[in-house]
Amino acid sequence: MNFRKLQAANRRKTVELLFGMGLLVGVVVYAALTYFGKTGVGVVPFAVGIALISVWGSYWASDTIVLTMTGAKEIQESDNPKLFNIIQEVAIASGLKMPKVAIVEDSAPNAFATGRNPDKALIAFTTGILDVMDREELQGVIAHELSHVANRDTLVSAVAATTAGAIAILSDFLTRMMWFGGGRRDDRESNQNPLALIFSLVILILAPLAAILLRSAISRRREALADATAVAFTRNPTGLRRALEVLAADSTVVQQRSTAVAHIWIESPLDGNSVSKLFSTHPPIQERIATLRLMEANPESY
Repeated sequence: MNFRKLQAANRRKTVELLFGMGLLVGVVVYAALTYFGKTGVGVVPFAVGIALISVWGSYWASDTIVLTMTGAKEIQESDNPKLFNIIQEVAIASGLKMPKVAIVEDSAPNAFATGRNPDKALIAFTTGILDVMDREELQGVIAHELSHVANRDTLVSAVAATTAGAIAILSDFLTRMMWFGGGRRDDRESNQNPLALIFSLVILILAPLAAILLRSAISRRREALADATAVAFTRNPTGLRRALEVLAADSTVVQQRSTAVAHIWIESPLDGNSVSKLFSTHPPIQERIATLRLMEANPESY
């Protein structure tokens, strides 16, 4: 179990999943062309445009938006010198600039990172995580969050969200045309293959679900990548493993558990036993712990 191999595997998987989302867009466009002809294809630029404006506007102001949604308040070094000291250590080890730091008044232990690039990075901690974790555990958490910054995960998430959003908007418009607009193209030949039309209809209905599944899978890969990169920064899988065990043992969840920000926390507040793994934004925490234990058992791997 080698962190370099884990990093490479997760990056490769991310690329494959993003390619899959691009392929899904192509399949939806094909279905639209088959069912509606030029009328359907004309909706594509409109759907993509809406997705680009909404998602990339959020990406550009991601730090401000996330702070507002989570209730995080930025602090200065004088407010918590010990925390800043640990963050500075990991930032130096990672080669990144010192990020901004914020605190969320919440008893549930959790943390997140945001910002569109390393220069705009911000790491936030709940008061709960600062109360229950020691220095080594916090170092692991900080390394994980700085890994998201180093790996440009906010950018990756924006790309995935844009693609998924475009698919959802496109499918919604086309299905509305289908049911309410009599939208099937007028110039379709009478001998049009009915199986192709049924196939197109199924694609348009199921494509948004497939996009959500792909987006969730990308998020899980980026979380696994952040775990591996954290070990690369600290050369100490024990800290992050112990931190994840603390999170696994704690049943409380943060108050701000909106689906819009669930993916940014180190432990998703929405991923529980009732959530299918296919829709989870994080790998199961016990799997993450097991992976880190394997690294601990093989010191030469890091």
